[in-house]
Amino acid sequence: MHQDRLSFLALHFISGVGDQLVKQLVSYCGSAEQVFKTPKGKLLKIPGIGPVTADSIRTGSSFHQAEKELKKAEKEDTEILFYTDKKYPERLKSIEDAPSLLYYRGNANLNHTKSVAIVGTRQATEYGKEMVSKIVEELKPHGAIIVSGLAYGIDIQAHKQALKNNLSTVAVMGSGMDVIYPSAHKETAKKMASHGALLTENHFGTKPDAHNFPARNRIIAGMCDALVVVEAAEKGGALITAEIANSYNKDVLAIPGSLGQAYSEGCNKLIRNNKATIYTSIKDLEYLMNWSVEETNSKKEKKVVDFSSFSDDEQKILSLLQEKNSPMVIDELTIKTALSPSLLASLLLTLEFSNVVKSLPGKQFALINK
Repeated sequence: MHQDRLSFLALHFISGVGDQLVKQLVSYCGSAEQVFKTPKGKLLKIPGIGPVTADSIRTGSSFHQAEKELKKAEKEDTEILFYTDKKYPERLKSIEDAPSLLYYRGNANLNHTKSVAIVGTRQATEYGKEMVSKIVEELKPHGAIIVSGLAYGIDIQAHKQALKNNLSTVAVMGSGMDVIYPSAHKETAKKMASHGALLTENHFGTKPDAHNFPARNRIIAGMCDALVVVEAAEKGGALITAEIANSYNKDVLAIPGSLGQAYSEGCNKLIRNNKATIYTSIKDLEYLMNWSVEETNSKKEKKVVDFSSFSDDEQKILSLLQEKNSPMVIDELTIKTALSPSLLASLLLTLEFSNVVKSLPGKQFALINK
């Protein structure tokens, strides 16, 4: 198992191999370890793999970097979560451009039953800060996890208020785990590591370069059930995050602001263009998400179903879906069943016709509860 994890990490240090290609390689070859054992001729048949990439895989030169990274992770008290790990955020798995690995430090449950992202301008006004305090305080009875980006302004206010209200909070960073940015927020980040988590897709030593932040924003959008924009200029990172959240079919809410105020323009624009629901109190969010304080968060008992009448390969699929007790994306099924993508697609279609499996948006599949 250690070798497969090392192999998974090594794939990320091969030039030109991004998240999608990592998932594709593992899907085609059956495991990350097997990718490096696959002959060059077979690698070249995988879409997106050219001679240079195939040679880089075959030489295995990226293992040295991967080993250094694992040692660094151990030293930095950081866990590396792969796409197939149970701790990896399920909400992210349903988005096409999800990171194939995440660096994680803390104790937050990344698959918490309720997750709200709060974002906004770095130049937060007193009104914006007050609104953040109100939102977080109103979320306390729900025990929701608060997700944001550790930036100045609205982001750091969201994290601080979550800590104040004893709510778990996650900061998604646009830098390496060992590069806390901005440095002024190191103390808050330290507190979050013991009551929440720090999360990044970037390797150790990655500087907070501008191009990392739009990528960071997609993780914030992907990890939440609902995104609340508190204050935003007409253009900027908060609106980019809102656009991404909309593209993921997430619920977006925005705090209305005074006309003519620079940091109200973005929120008012989102509401005007029907890209966000107006947020006036927690009741707006509760109505949109169908949440109630009284609801129990206990998981439903898993119903044991007899799959003995199905073939061995079909039983693999059905057992995984039953164990998960929630939808699984086809990439994850391919990796965990070690079936070829074409065979898996054929089996899933047969199971759909047998009325035991249903297909869902985002290439997800789930058992039909009878």
